[in-house]
Amino acid sequence: MAYTHDPHSTHMCIHYPQPSYMHNLKQETLSVVEPWVRNGLWEAQTISTEHALREAAAVSYLIGRGYQPQHAHQIVESWWHR
Repeated sequence: MAYTHDPHSTHMCIHYPQPSYMHNLKQETLSVVEPWVRNGLWEAQTISTEHALREAAAVSYLIGRGYQPQHAHQIVESWWHR
Protein backbone atom coordinates (compact mmCIF):
# COMPACT_ATOMS: atom_id res chain seq x y z
CA MET A 1 0.00 0.00 0.00
CA ALA A 2 1.38 3.39 -0.92
CA TYR A 3 0.14 6.83 -0.01
CA THR A 4 0.26 9.85 -2.27
CA HIS A 5 -0.99 13.35 -1.80
CA ASP A 6 -3.73 14.55 -4.13
CA PRO A 7 -2.81 18.17 -4.96
CA HIS A 8 -6.49 18.97 -5.51
CA SER A 9 -7.58 17.73 -2.11
CA THR A 10 -6.59 17.67 1.54
CA HIS A 11 -6.88 13.88 1.51
CA MET A 12 -4.28 11.24 0.95
CA CYS A 13 -4.87 8.69 -1.81
CA ILE A 14 -4.21 5.05 -1.03
CA HIS A 15 -2.81 2.88 -3.84
CA TYR A 16 -3.05 -0.84 -3.24
CA PRO A 17 -0.39 -3.03 -4.84
CA GLN A 18 -1.27 -5.81 -7.24
CA PRO A 19 -2.08 -9.19 -5.61
CA SER A 20 1.08 -10.81 -7.00
CA TYR A 21 3.17 -8.00 -5.47
CA MET A 22 1.51 -8.55 -2.10
CA HIS A 23 2.17 -12.30 -2.29
CA ASN A 24 5.83 -11.66 -3.09
CA LEU A 25 6.05 -9.07 -0.31
CA LYS A 26 4.57 -11.55 2.14
CA GLN A 27 7.00 -14.30 1.11
CA GLU A 28 9.99 -11.96 1.21
CA THR A 29 9.02 -10.54 4.60
CA LEU A 30 8.40 -13.91 6.20
CA SER A 31 11.61 -15.40 4.82
CA VAL A 32 13.66 -12.48 6.18
CA VAL A 33 12.19 -12.61 9.68
CA GLU A 34 11.96 -16.41 9.95
CA PRO A 35 15.47 -16.92 11.40
CA TRP A 36 14.78 -14.32 14.09
CA VAL A 37 11.39 -15.83 14.89
CA ARG A 38 13.03 -19.25 15.32
CA ASN A 39 15.79 -17.72 17.42
CA GLY A 40 13.15 -15.96 19.52
CA LEU A 41 11.23 -19.20 20.07
CA TRP A 42 14.43 -20.86 21.25
CA GLU A 43 15.33 -17.94 23.52
CA ALA A 44 11.80 -17.86 24.93
CA GLN A 45 12.45 -21.35 26.32
CA THR A 46 15.79 -20.43 27.84
CA ILE A 47 15.45 -16.77 28.84
CA SER A 48 11.95 -15.26 28.66
CA THR A 49 9.17 -14.69 26.18
CA GLU A 50 9.35 -10.93 26.77
CA HIS A 51 13.06 -10.80 26.00
CA ALA A 52 12.65 -13.02 22.92
CA LEU A 53 9.87 -10.85 21.48
CA ARG A 54 11.78 -7.67 22.19
CA GLU A 55 14.92 -9.02 20.53
CA ALA A 56 13.10 -10.34 17.43
CA ALA A 57 11.26 -7.03 17.07
CA ALA A 58 14.49 -5.05 17.45
CA VAL A 59 16.28 -7.15 14.82
CA SER A 60 13.33 -6.79 12.44
CA TYR A 61 13.24 -3.05 13.03
CA LEU A 62 16.93 -2.70 12.20
CA ILE A 63 16.49 -4.82 9.08
CA GLY A 64 13.69 -2.45 8.07
CA ARG A 65 16.08 0.45 8.64
CA GLY A 66 18.43 -1.09 6.08
CA TYR A 67 20.87 -3.11 8.18
CA GLN A 68 21.91 -6.51 6.85
CA PRO A 69 20.08 -9.21 8.86
CA GLN A 70 23.18 -10.76 10.42
CA HIS A 71 24.56 -7.35 11.34
CA ALA A 72 21.22 -6.33 12.86
CA HIS A 73 21.26 -9.50 14.95
CA GLN A 74 24.83 -8.88 16.10
CA ILE A 75 23.94 -5.32 17.11
CA VAL A 76 20.92 -6.42 19.13
CA GLU A 77 22.79 -9.29 20.76
CA SER A 78 25.53 -6.85 21.80
CA TRP A 79 22.97 -4.86 23.78
CA TRP A 80 22.31 -7.81 26.09
CA HIS A 81 25.89 -9.02 26.45
CA ARG A 82 27.64 -5.93 27.75
